Amino acid sequence: MRQPIVLTRLKNPLDLIELSRRGVNKAAVDLVAQKLSLTDREIARILNISERTFHRYTTDTQLDTSSTERLLKLMLLYQHGEEVFSNLEDFKPWMRQSMRVFGDKTALDLLDTITGFELVDNVLSRIEFGTYS
Repeated sequence: MRQPIVLTRLKNPLDLIELSRRGVNKAAVDLVAQKLSLTDREIARILNISERTFHRYTTDTQLDTSSTERLLKLMLLYQHGEEVFSNLEDFKPWMRQSMRVFGDKTALDLLDTITGFELVDNVLSRIEFGTYS
């Protein structure tokens, strides 16, 4: 399984902090959104940017620290999901299913908060280790 280039440098949380502070540009966001089959509305909500502002960004626009960190967390979450489900294409539909564990919302609906990222990742870990109920 091939890791996205940006994630190969994330060996520990300090790497995530450093890369978040450096920022990524909108071109990188567009590539991630395309790979994960996310709409502009979905990716803007996850990054905590209004959709209108997101559309105003040029490909060279650098994201701030908070939005970059959210993008990196999104990539790590999907990487974890790909590992648990054995491939990304099987994981993507899971992210869009309403589930009782998420209060009858989808995992994707929860990614507008850091706590939501943690909850989804926790459920993935439970599935991975066979403790999901």
